[in-house]
Amino acid sequence: MRKAYIINTNLSNRPGGETERDMLENEKCAAYFSPWKERLHQIQPNDLVFLYSNGSGIIARGMATGVVEIANYCNEDGLHVDEEYYMHLNRFERLNHPVPSSHINEIVGYSVVLAPTMVTMEYNRGLKIWQSITKNYL
Repeated sequence: MRKAYIINTNLSNRPGGETERDMLENEKCAAYFSPWKERLHQIQPNDLVFLYSNGSGIIARGMATGVVEIANYCNEDGLHVDEEYYMHLNRFERLNHPVPSSHINEIVGYSVVLAPTMVTMEYNRGLKIWQSITKNYL
């Protein structure tokens, strides 16, 4: 059964925006370190994926390829071998302006907690977000 995911771009943990910039430039979603990185394996082909930037809202969207890849991750603490799990996204689109969290809550009909690295929701709720983005944010 298809699902939808909101992936946090890690802006609060990487204030320089390197991880967010990397996701946008390489049209992917990513997670770093356990237990979050392993959760990317839950995402299946054609699931809906939204990139969420803290303080702004959803800034991009795409459809999952279902293929998790692994890379080294470097931050101020140095090189971390195999600590980035990522997935390229098909039909990737950056939004002209972000979907704020208040609007996300209105669209899905409940208060979505957006602090975790990855938020899972029913496909039909994700589809409502996708459709709202198509109408109002591209």
